[in-house]
Amino acid sequence: MADRGNPFGEMDNPFQDPAVVEHRPGNQYATLDVYNPFETRGIPPPPPYNEQSAFQAPATLPTVPAQPAAPPVKKTSPTEPKNYGSYGSQETTAAATADLLRRQEELNRKAEELDRRERELQNTALGGSAARQNNWPPLPSFCPVQPCFYQDISVDIPQDFQKTVKIMYYVWLVSAGTLFLNFLACLAWFITDGTQGSGFGMSILWIILFTPCSFICWYRPLYKAFRSDSSFNFFVFFFIFFVQDVLYVLEAVGIPGWGFSGWIAAFTAIKGNTGVGVLMMIVAIFLTGTAVMGIVMLKRVHSIYRRTGASFQKAQQEFAAGVFSNQTVRTAATQAAAGAAQNSFNPQ
Repeated sequence: MADRGNPFGEMDNPFQDPAVVEHRPGNQYATLDVYNPFETRGIPPPPPYNEQSAFQAPATLPTVPAQPAAPPVKKTSPTEPKNYGSYGSQETTAAATADLLRRQEELNRKAEELDRRERELQNTALGGSAARQNNWPPLPSFCPVQPCFYQDISVDIPQDFQKTVKIMYYVWLVSAGTLFLNFLACLAWFITDGTQGSGFGMSILWIILFTPCSFICWYRPLYKAFRSDSSFNFFVFFFIFFVQDVLYVLEAVGIPGWGFSGWIAAFTAIKGNTGVGVLMMIVAIFLTGTAVMGIVMLKRVHSIYRRTGASFQKAQQEFAAGVFSNQTVRTAATQAAAGAAQNSFNPQ
């Protein structure tokens, strides 16, 4: 019997319990410190790898009854998202861009028109003739003859009609230059053929007469018509420029003795001198081009005139107002009325 004074006697020692002693560490049970999970104690090694045996089919395979093939399953793809870069959207974008460009051009045109009006008002506020000094013809300062007209198409003419007025100004320049070439051709013909003195003299008359008169009689009325929307000036331009076009056609025809180096005169001169004939043909080409350009521009100005709302009645009203507002006409009318009244009260 164990000693009662020692409660932990040999028999009562829990570590001496047979269940505990049976599981103590030993050769069979290794501790955690010496435990190796990769150790193959008591497990035979795998057989060596053989390539033929790896792919060798088993001797017998289980037989499986043949089954009919199932029909292929059609995969349903999800609905594609909307393509925002499609052709329709591109057309919409292009139309929007074109509309923006059109509005931008319209705004630029309005801005130019406002700028032109502002400059015109500033010139008027500065004092009339002192601000609007004559600048045409552009003569040098040392020349004794000073400019006679004021001309500024970008200031005086509205934006929609500036191109037309510029083209008509170029038509006048070309006609003046063609008359000078006509003078040179007639001079060469007169040098080679002394019997063409009358034609040479007429060419001098045409260049002296037509150059300034065409500018004053049809270009300046056209300029004033577009500047102030004047029906009277439109009618003056149409009448005189129509006559000018008829003369352009006669110049292109070139009747001998009239002073024009047209086609008839050129073919006549080429029989006597080839060089002079070629020069006159070149002038005839210029005369023909001037005549055609004059007809085209006459029709164009007439179409613009019909859109402006001008009329013959309006031209009459403008003419009457211009006559009665003229100081010279009013003075002459006053003197005539005073003379008539004095004669009526003092009969002889």
